[in-house]
Amino acid sequence: MFEWVLIKRLAELTGYSDDAVRAKIKQGIWLDGIQFRKAPDGRLFFNLVAIKKWIEGKA
Repeated sequence: MFEWVLIKRLAELTGYSDDAVRAKIKQGIWLDGIQFRKAPDGRLFFNLVAIKKWIEGKA
């Protein structure tokens, strides 16, 4: 399994819409460097391991 994925793949795996994901970032629920990261080209990547921990209440 790949640890970092783009928003489209994250939506497929979790069921969260693009808007829901972006809202979690904007509200500070998901943190830069933990649940997501901006690549040098400006695209957002999401850490599946960290998001799984967050879902389980372990983050």
